[in-house]
Amino acid sequence: MIAAVKPVTEGTGKDSQMPTLKWDDSNMRSGYANVCNVTSTREEVVLLFGMNQAWNRGQKEVTIQLTDRIIISPYAAKRLTMLLDGVVREYEKRFGALNVEVPAAQQ
Repeated sequence: MIAAVKPVTEGTGKDSQMPTLKWDDSNMRSGYANVCNVTSTREEVVLLFGMNQAWNRGQKEVTIQLTDRIIISPYAAKRLTMLLDGVVREYEKRFGALNVEVPAAQQ
């Protein structure tokens, strides 16, 4: 399926009109991750996604099965940060605050 987004216009000049974006999801695959780790260098940000399958508390060793690696530029990472921040703010406005702090008893 290809979805089109209407062009965004700013100003009145011909050159100020942004192109129409087409999202081609014909080769997209979906997955699930409950763990994400991020590393970076000067020129790239690497996001590692995977599954924590430690269902029992108190395990001495936990293996995370990594499934996907996404490599982006620092500029794309900054834009992703802004997008995710907006999505989380909207979520919390609708459904309430998300507490991601680890309770002292679990540390």
